[in-house]
Amino acid sequence: MISASASSRPEAAFVMLLMQALFWLIAGISALPFALGGEVFMAALGVVTMLLALATLMLAIGVLWRRRRARSLVLALEVMCLFGTAVLLLLPFGFNGGVVSLMVNVGLPVAVIVLLRKEPGEAFT
Repeated sequence: MISASASSRPEAAFVMLLMQALFWLIAGISALPFALGGEVFMAALGVVTMLLALATLMLAIGVLWRRRRARSLVLALEVMCLFGTAVLLLLPFGFNGGVVSLMVNVGLPVAVIVLLRKEPGEAFT
């Protein structure tokens, strides 16, 4: 049996959080050309999205270092992501319901939540 201190679940969650941060960084960068075209609010939206990507990266490092507070903040972030996805799926805002969108917006947060669930004798400090 594998002990909790030797588990590689935080490392797997770290990789998934890096992917999520990269997706958000790309979304933030792709909003910036619209600001050049006259949509001034897209500049603020792009910057906020890139700051969210930076915060996710910092939380991913905290999860890798097995910090309990980072783990709880990541779980809260992923639950908020799932809530936002549910709202977008239920309301007719033109949300893309394709396979890639569902994997990124539902599959990735669920996988991170499953990887970071609390186990007896867990090594988070």
